[in-house]
Amino acid sequence: MFEFFDDAGLIAAMGEATRDESRMVAQRLAFVGELDARRARELAEWNTWRTDPFEEVAAEVSVVQNISRARAGGQVRMARVLRDELPRVLKVFLTGVIDFRMVALIVARTENVTEEHKPALDEALARHCPKWMRMSKPKLRDRIDLWVSKFDPAAVRVAPEYKNGYVDIEPTVPGMAAVNAHIDAVSAAAWDARLDAMAATVCDLDPRSKAQRRVDAFAAIGHGRDVLACQCGTEGCAAGAERAALSTVIVQVLAEQATVEGRGNHPGYLPGFGILPAESVRDMVADGAACHPLKLPTTGNDGGAVNGTAGEAGYRPSAQLRQFIRWRDLTCRFPGCDKPAEHCDIDHTRPFPFGPTHPSNNKLYCRTHHLIKTFYAFLGWRDQQNPDGTVTITLPTGHTFSTEAHGGVLFDALAQPTGDLGALAEPPAESPYRGLMMPKRRQTREQDRRDRINRERRKREELIAEQQRQKQAWITANEQPPPF
Repeated sequence: MFEFFDDAGLIAAMGEATRDESRMVAQRLAFVGELDARRARELAEWNTWRTDPFEEVAAEVSVVQNISRARAGGQVRMARVLRDELPRVLKVFLTGVIDFRMVALIVARTENVTEEHKPALDEALARHCPKWMRMSKPKLRDRIDLWVSKFDPAAVRVAPEYKNGYVDIEPTVPGMAAVNAHIDAVSAAAWDARLDAMAATVCDLDPRSKAQRRVDAFAAIGHGRDVLACQCGTEGCAAGAERAALSTVIVQVLAEQATVEGRGNHPGYLPGFGILPAESVRDMVADGAACHPLKLPTTGNDGGAVNGTAGEAGYRPSAQLRQFIRWRDLTCRFPGCDKPAEHCDIDHTRPFPFGPTHPSNNKLYCRTHHLIKTFYAFLGWRDQQNPDGTVTITLPTGHTFSTEAHGGVLFDALAQPTGDLGALAEPPAESPYRGLMMPKRRQTREQDRRDRINRERRKREELIAEQQRQKQAWITANEQPPPF
């Protein structure tokens, strides 16, 4: 396909493709901004809902783009800023001469600028930013901050303070994960000493290096152990004989019986971390992990399920049914959402009692998507569920998107149809007062944003005042302008 291009033609085509890509991204954000503007007018009176119009738009964007709620929300926020606060930058973006990397940084670094100064800054940035495309991120950030300081010095962003720190745990390769923590130095030193101390609880014949023992010690702490089991293999080893009881920490893994028994090598599944190799599953069993069979719904003669009946009597699913639904779905069933089962609600696709408590009518939704389905039905949100767990979402625009039960994709037994419910009674029309049941915010999302901006501006003003104080003290002490 490239035989008609010489080297120069390839370079030229590459550059044009890059500009086309930027133009398409800009157009996408412009479309998001327009949808957001329309929904803002339609849904203005619901800005204090917990799942407010912003979340509704983010849900539509996430479905149609097949992305997560967080990424969709980021696009909505950026689209709002470009539409309302940086229209000239957006106009340049639409030509393709600047890219998403630059636009994202401009949006982030100018967020604290007041409405009074934003138009002039927008014009200045739009005029100069095409010349900054070859700059690295630090240089680009400095250039944007320089222009921000010219128009509104108090708006220069202040680096966030991690007073409370953070701990991130993310999956890496199958069966492994990375732990990254930012904590206070004293606690870090305590962790370091604890790992060293646990690594030293084995005998001298243990085959592991100190680094390997520290890793195993970290894992042992997570399981509630106080000492590290020795691996010397010597009968009667005093260090190896020491055992500390496990705490109530429970790690659940889904796996086939054949894998557990060594008759098969189908991988298991560790919630939050994904595929777990078969040998890792068997290692857990060898270490004493308890095995509990997952009871699957049984289909009765009437085509229903759950122990041969057409469903359970009450609104709340039994423990057995809850367990099956959580393992079948594994995550929120909304397209693009990966919220783990333990943080999801069990939703009746057809509202109870017009739809039964039944695996063909129950699935997982995270709280946000549960509230969208429940309270934005008037806008056109709909969902439908098949006996194999497949869920079809209908957007207010009429577009439909389907999701499969993730557990059913990984394990065939969980994807078996659980019974056709047949014709169900239609629920009555929604009450006009239904919205009163929606959890409310203390203030709107925009008020939260203004409060954050004001706090950061006050911090910058304090820094500016301190710099002026130091400058004046230098002048007073040295009777000459300071070298800074």
